[in-house]
Amino acid sequence: MLVNATYFQNSETAPLVYGEVEIKNPPRKRLRGEEEKEGILAEPVIVGFCGTDNELMRMGKEGLLSSKFPEGTNRLINGHEGVVWVPSQERFAIVLIRGGDSYDPTRYTEEETYFEYGCDQADGLFSDRNYFHPDMLLPIPEGYVREGKLDLSFAKKMVFPDPYACMVFQLERMEDLGSAHNFRVEMARRKCSETEARSYAAEAIFDRTVIFGLGTTGMFIADLIRRNHKNAKIIFVGRSAADSQKVQFAIEQAGGLYVQNNYGTPEELAAAIIAAAGGRATTFIGVSGSELEHKIAFEHKVLGCNGVFNSFSLGPEISFKTMPFGFENHLIFGSINFRQDHMEKAIQILAESRYDEIVSIIEKEEFIADPIKAYREKIYSKESPMKTAVIWNEKYIDKNR
Repeated sequence: MLVNATYFQNSETAPLVYGEVEIKNPPRKRLRGEEEKEGILAEPVIVGFCGTDNELMRMGKEGLLSSKFPEGTNRLINGHEGVVWVPSQERFAIVLIRGGDSYDPTRYTEEETYFEYGCDQADGLFSDRNYFHPDMLLPIPEGYVREGKLDLSFAKKMVFPDPYACMVFQLERMEDLGSAHNFRVEMARRKCSETEARSYAAEAIFDRTVIFGLGTTGMFIADLIRRNHKNAKIIFVGRSAADSQKVQFAIEQAGGLYVQNNYGTPEELAAAIIAAAGGRATTFIGVSGSELEHKIAFEHKVLGCNGVFNSFSLGPEISFKTMPFGFENHLIFGSINFRQDHMEKAIQILAESRYDEIVSIIEKEEFIADPIKAYREKIYSKESPMKTAVIWNEKYIDKNR
């Protein structure tokens, strides 16, 4: 099947282009142990841009995309966050982008298969039509489709289930690891049973939570921490002005404090963070993508003894001296994944949220005319909004709702 699509390729001058692409539909598994199924045809409706797309464009410019391609192809279809229309079933669906182990997605083994769409022989959203695994097309909650059209306000929110589901998973892991890491401390301190101590430890790990970086992932994990741990103290750290829409929205959602990173030295920034938190952090979450985050946490001692360091950034290499690390008993982890139930929970939370307020729409014609320019000037420029999406198929969207 030939379709028009935006796709990445290894090209220094044209790493992202819009044009004709051949789409194949090989049988594929969703999870280990399941049977292979052919994809079902669907039409993308609205699609959100994310940092991964920008990173893939950079990799294409440097000729580094080969490991991602299926054998015999040399392109990578753009997009992985959004809503599709399934003509054969006459319904909208939200695309679940990841497979993997259904019990614990952090426990991969050598024989594990990891499903993530985005390749010529699989699925991508920036295309006129495509094939999607039938079990990875999740239903729309009731009340958001009227006369065959999807409410625009709801559609905007549905470019977020993937990163929000990641954060649902991150919260689950931090609670698990914080409880296992510190329950003995709570047993000794409170003279209580192990069961009680594990519950106290899962709560206490968020006593002083520093979120270094203020993109949507930082907002989402703060939002979830606040929903589940009412007494948590949350400190956002970012470069944006304190009165910016991004900062004000994050503070309203999570009830956190903000430290602007406008200090002359890392030592001064670290001191400001500790002062705002009222002590060294119990949990430090890095979402900035910079190497500064782990240096602030470890070298400048923002993360306290027995603290948890959660690296949610794709880019930075984490390095530190092992002796101070050993003495302070830090716990370090990182994982970008989730299960289907995380995605389903994310959809329900987002449907009732205000997150459509931070999504701006770029016109499809502007985007496909020059995708690289659109990324550079409208999607990932310094002046760009928090989140940008494109309505790929206007006939399915009610712009008045």
